[in-house]
Amino acid sequence: MTELVEHQQLFIAGKLVDPLGSEVIEVVSPHTEQVIGRVPHASEADVDRAVAAARRAFDEGPWPRMSLDERIAVVTRIKDAIAVRHEEIARVITLQNGTPYTAGVMMQALAAMMVWDATIKVAQEFPVESHRTGVLGNLLVRREPVGVVAAIVPWNVPQFTAAAKLAPALLSGCTAVLKTSPETPLDGYLLAEICTEAGLPEGVLSILPAQREVSEYLVSHPDVDKVSFTGSVAAGKRVMEVASRNLTRVTLELGGKSAAVILPDADLASTVSGITPFAWMLNGQACVAQSRILAPRSRYDEFAEAFAAAASALKVGDPMDPATEVGPLVAQRQQQRSLDYIRIGQEEGAKILAGGGRPASQDRGWYVEPTLFGAVDNSMRLAREEIFGPVICLLPYDDEAEALRIANDSEYGLSGSVWTADVEHGIEVARQVRTGTYSVNTFSMDMMGPFGGYKNSGVGREFGPEGYGEYLEHKMIHLPAGYEAPGAGS
Repeated sequence: MTELVEHQQLFIAGKLVDPLGSEVIEVVSPHTEQVIGRVPHASEADVDRAVAAARRAFDEGPWPRMSLDERIAVVTRIKDAIAVRHEEIARVITLQNGTPYTAGVMMQALAAMMVWDATIKVAQEFPVESHRTGVLGNLLVRREPVGVVAAIVPWNVPQFTAAAKLAPALLSGCTAVLKTSPETPLDGYLLAEICTEAGLPEGVLSILPAQREVSEYLVSHPDVDKVSFTGSVAAGKRVMEVASRNLTRVTLELGGKSAAVILPDADLASTVSGITPFAWMLNGQACVAQSRILAPRSRYDEFAEAFAAAASALKVGDPMDPATEVGPLVAQRQQQRSLDYIRIGQEEGAKILAGGGRPASQDRGWYVEPTLFGAVDNSMRLAREEIFGPVICLLPYDDEAEALRIANDSEYGLSGSVWTADVEHGIEVARQVRTGTYSVNTFSMDMMGPFGGYKNSGVGREFGPEGYGEYLEHKMIHLPAGYEAPGAGS
């Protein structure tokens, strides 16, 4: 039996304080369907307190005025503490969202630590000032922190997405309000502990668990300079709409319906074993999941048989069991959504090759079997809409031109992969798919490169210098005639 975790206070401006509202969020285990935690629900008044503290800390406090090395020292302590406590972090997240713990140690905890670490490296190499020869004279181009950041993260990888926003925000000198998902608020308290012990100054960070209405209030706040949001396309559009009223800058990392393109020369065994973990990753609840698998018609049957066998072999069960590969979905609504799409797929004429319902082995919890559909046409809702569950499509194509057309025929453009015996040709295919990240004979999201989407998959980038730059304003200082910067020309 999991011990009930209760928090009575909110982390605002670097301290635990009593909430101004009376609402409570109950955290429910997706495996047992029992309440495992309670935290205060942040109110609009709590948002006002947090934003005001962040505003003061940015306008008057020491954080933006510290040297980069001083900020790096604090962030390094945050990174190191996450590394030390990674098993605890992974366990808390697994209990909240059902991610298999074995995979979660890397994806939920160590990957977050890697984001903090990679961002430190980016910050150390990022040019804060540079000189440029202009048309009318010499220029000094300066990059300055954007200000108060509202960081809004989802429930599927809460610490990873928090790191993607907070690491560049804090290292660049911004202050932040992190809004955690009501499904996964408990790990936010671990991060609050870590940041306090690392010596983050008062006011620099607040962490508020709340539902969508309070998120919208935070996005609309006139003292917020930038919003960084990860979530659905519909929610992202609403964030952009609300933020536009104040011309607040936004970064949006949204949904995906990514295509894994298998070329005719691909090796069967390595391709199936390479794609399978990233089709059903995080129980299918990943924006980058390879949810459309494109196989050549000439080899369609053998790939269909192999992927069906791989899906059927995935171990479903208690997410804390080290052997579990697919756990429950985060909430009953997500379970029902997947089951609805399974019904829709059958009504559209697609054929279930594996799975297709609730697993018989689980008499409770919000489980859905790893499901593979064949005979899928790209015009079907099954192939066009993000399901965010363990439901994957296998689509046939006749030639490479058709494969590229299908891969690009989507409102999304977040991720994807190509599988081939000819890596150079795979790179050529990658160049032709309109998506923000792409892999050849593998799948990865490298924290030193830009991550983000084309089309409805988002606006802006995270990770690498491109993501770091999203938290900076660019200032041009026009220098007087005859002035030469110290060291220039030497």
